[in-house]
Amino acid sequence: MSLIVQKYGGTSVADVDRIKSVALRVKEAHDAGDQVVVVVSARSGVTNDLISRAKALNPQPDDREMDMLVSVGEQETIALTAMALHALGVPAVSRTGPQAGILTDNVHTRARITSISGGDIRDQLDAGKVVILAGFQGHSEDGQITTFGRGGSDLSAIAIAAALNADLCQICTDVDGVYTADPRVVSNAKKLDEISYEEMLELASSGTKVMQNRAVEFAQKFNVVFEVRSSFNNNPGTIVKEEAASMEDVVVSGVALDKNQARIVVSDLPDRPGTAAMLFNALADAGISVDTIVQGPGVDGKARMTFTVPREDIYRAEKALKESFPDDEFSGRVFEAYEIAKVSVVGVGMRSHSGVAATLFDALADAKINIQLVSTSEIKISVGVEPKDAEEATRVVHKAFGLGG
Repeated sequence: MSLIVQKYGGTSVADVDRIKSVALRVKEAHDAGDQVVVVVSARSGVTNDLISRAKALNPQPDDREMDMLVSVGEQETIALTAMALHALGVPAVSRTGPQAGILTDNVHTRARITSISGGDIRDQLDAGKVVILAGFQGHSEDGQITTFGRGGSDLSAIAIAAALNADLCQICTDVDGVYTADPRVVSNAKKLDEISYEEMLELASSGTKVMQNRAVEFAQKFNVVFEVRSSFNNNPGTIVKEEAASMEDVVVSGVALDKNQARIVVSDLPDRPGTAAMLFNALADAGISVDTIVQGPGVDGKARMTFTVPREDIYRAEKALKESFPDDEFSGRVFEAYEIAKVSVVGVGMRSHSGVAATLFDALADAKINIQLVSTSEIKISVGVEPKDAEEATRVVHKAFGLGG
């Protein structure tokens, strides 16, 4: 007997027919004698619809009320999935994140998990039932419903797999696995058989939509080996695990594209020690993730800071920065935001191979694509480009590194 965690995304449970298909897949595992925990997202489009309704009433809705609202999408799906299993003669019971004992901090709309008790999940599994868990949600110490942000059901699946010491964790989605690039952008992108946590984390944080980056971080921290695979067929997917020696033979594993970025320029900052700390502490307190950071030289006692954030965080960033500086210092400050796209090359082989940056820059230069920002890590190089050039940049870079299948 194995304990299996399966996660199904919104497209996999988009309607009644697809929920029935998921139930049939779960039944196969249950009939084989395995204990199964199924983590589900809201049906495709439901969360977006709830958000649009909220913003029709208030352009900047309260975060606590947004968590209360959007958490119902997953609760609908767990009940429907349990009912579909009942119709197949499979004993099943649904559980919300709070019922599963998923405890978080009190940051609404992007909460972080602090502990997991599991609630009565083990008892239900031992009684022969399939447990259907609502992804994306938990509760704070004061009993408030909290959510994990976009893609948070991935985090729920990885976290519950770690807490239960599951034998297998499958992230079932609408793609066959992790590809060298988005197949919708690069037609000859190929599926990877395996990828390291580090590479998957860099790809996820750079715009690959297959996995939420926080889920990959959690998997790496607790060594949860998982498989990204399709929920529509039984083909093998991509195994995500610790780095193996053979992985360094491949210089670049993939190219990621993120169109949902904004370049923010803050000018006329006081050019003195502590200004950058004050600025980025304010963004951190607001739960805003910052990527590329460039600080210009100070002139006449004023400094200029450029950085990138997710596009939906522009308003939150501006609000946080306004509140972080005294009125007399804010009066001369200039805040500007521009849309930008980020193209990233990722590979653990970059540690031991030279020339990656040269190949990247040559490819973009030959295509006459201008680079606005550059950031690097040990296994990643990212460049900021105009949104109109983003897809072409991805294609030429993918070709330059010989990643096509």
